[in-house]
Amino acid sequence: MSRFDPKNAYDRPVIIQMVPLIDIMFFALVFFMILSAYYHVESQLDITVPKSAQNTDAVNAPNTVVINVNATGSYIINGETYNVDGLDGMLKKLSALSHDQAVIIRADEKTFHKYIIETLDICARNGIQDISFATSEGQ
Repeated sequence: MSRFDPKNAYDRPVIIQMVPLIDIMFFALVFFMILSAYYHVESQLDITVPKSAQNTDAVNAPNTVVINVNATGSYIINGETYNVDGLDGMLKKLSALSHDQAVIIRADEKTFHKYIIETLDICARNGIQDISFATSEGQ
């Protein structure tokens, strides 16, 4: 009968299998890539959207553009700030690329109504008809 000898247990070199570690890292990478695709919500920290009791979760198409309108009337898209002319030019290019361009307007609850109307006018001028407004749940 063989007995466990602790002196001989450490004589063998430790073998680390790299293939399972690479597989785990690959699966983790794929998981986080898919998670980031679903979590791609354009969020601006200084914007608080209005609350709505009838809030529904929308499924964003891959080509959806989120226009953040802050309280001072600046338009922020993908971290870049635009004025009225810049927004008009950018939406003109996007509508030329895709005829069914979708837009989500995320306006701060303290934004003046005129900035929202300007955004809607720019969208209409460029033939964008799929327009949604972002709200949060609440009363």
